[in-house]
Amino acid sequence: MNDDPGKQLSADDAHLRVLGYEESFDRKINMWANFALGFLYLSPMVGILSMFAQALTTAGPPSILWLVIAAFGQLLVAMVFGEIVSQFPIAGGLYQWARRLWNGCYAWIMSWIYIVGVFVGVTTTAMFSADFVLGLFRSDANLASTPGEKLVVAIVVTVLSLLLNITGSKTLATIARIGLAAELAGIIAVGLYLLVFHRKNSISVLFDTMGTGHGDYLSAFVTAAVIGLVLFYGFEACGEVAEETPDPSRTIPRSMMLTVILGGAAALFGFVGYILAAPNLQEIVDGEVANPVMAILTDTFGTVGTKIFLLIALTSFLACVMGQQAAGSRLVFSFARDDMFPGSHIFKQISARKVPVNALIAFTVLPIALFVLLYFLPDALFRVASFQILAGYFAFQMVVFASLRARFKGWKPAGRWSLGRWGWPVGIGALIYGVASMIVLARPNGDTSLAFYDRWIALIGFLIVAAVGLIYMVVAKPYTKSIAPEGDAIEIAEVLRAHHSQRDLQDIADRTPAASSD
Repeated sequence: MNDDPGKQLSADDAHLRVLGYEESFDRKINMWANFALGFLYLSPMVGILSMFAQALTTAGPPSILWLVIAAFGQLLVAMVFGEIVSQFPIAGGLYQWARRLWNGCYAWIMSWIYIVGVFVGVTTTAMFSADFVLGLFRSDANLASTPGEKLVVAIVVTVLSLLLNITGSKTLATIARIGLAAELAGIIAVGLYLLVFHRKNSISVLFDTMGTGHGDYLSAFVTAAVIGLVLFYGFEACGEVAEETPDPSRTIPRSMMLTVILGGAAALFGFVGYILAAPNLQEIVDGEVANPVMAILTDTFGTVGTKIFLLIALTSFLACVMGQQAAGSRLVFSFARDDMFPGSHIFKQISARKVPVNALIAFTVLPIALFVLLYFLPDALFRVASFQILAGYFAFQMVVFASLRARFKGWKPAGRWSLGRWGWPVGIGALIYGVASMIVLARPNGDTSLAFYDRWIALIGFLIVAAVGLIYMVVAKPYTKSIAPEGDAIEIAEVLRAHHSQRDLQDIADRTPAASSD
């Protein structure tokens, strides 16, 4: 209930109170900062720098078609998420959406798998940053980093992100905007320069497999799907900070769709620019160049220009890790606020700066443990990244499926943004795309020289994480300890449709007990 009867809640906080929660955060992440957060979590620059060599050595230049395919599929998912978050603009995003569309049990296992995926996401992003961070301090930026150097750089990047994150939402919003500017400079400006002034190859090379596939190009092309699937992941971060964003019911759906559309366009532009500017494209496709992006930049801009680009890239990597930490910590906080997470009394604590510090620390400590593991298994980095995306896509499709089930039972979304009559076809299309993507991600690595567990590492890791979560859920039954609302999508939609004005929401909010009050 409202502790201060004389205090007029904002429309956003009144909406939150109607959903059963007290306002816990400061709303300092405006629409552009919210979009920047999702854009940086998706991070087309990080995707290009991390996956460029993998894409070309797997399926050659045509692998960039996966950027178009994945962008279209994830745009369908973003639209489904948009109308859900518009009705339920609550911190914790995916967890809350699954809980309100179905129930706590369903939301628990989905969130467990997704949280592990985010932990791995922080790990892989920080590890991928090593070559570009170290390039700043080397005379030859083309040299690849050693496992030990990757370990040190990843720890520094992750800890620095933590220190910035704990200062509050305002810092996160500022870094997000700076990171967005760095992304646009690194992708658009550099890509445009490469295309206009430094093109070495004709457009026709984009359709040339250049000897990849070794007689089975279709299999190689499908394997290269991971390039697009890895990139279009992170737009849901816009919804994780819903309680820190003004007018989230209208703002966040737009932010998520803009993230996919603009992020995809920027990534495609960047990939094409690097391919057409590569002076030694065949050598890159053959895997003979250790750090092809750096080689292209050095050939184009020289040492000084490359160092400037590396500084921009470092900003993007840092902002991306910050965004992943922030989104994951809000999910854990929301999970713990409902007494659903192991150690809930620890992770639902909010600091004086209105951030879930303990959850942020968890998203630093556990990735460091994974850094150590990858120090001993450095070649497993890309395959570990595949597990991360498989876990994320599984969680996404659990939410999409829950929305279709709720719609079948009579749910008509009542947020300020809705798909209307397009809800069914968009939802079904998103589900088909997501299931197909999971099948591709779960496929074994094509290198038959690898051990069985190494070829199937993404699926094996996923099954282990899911099994551990299911065992804990069955034994501890955390979903039975929570009194938070669940399965009320139809009921809440009816309330919101009947009370559109702020005064109506205020009256309901004053009569609605919150599920928790921190």
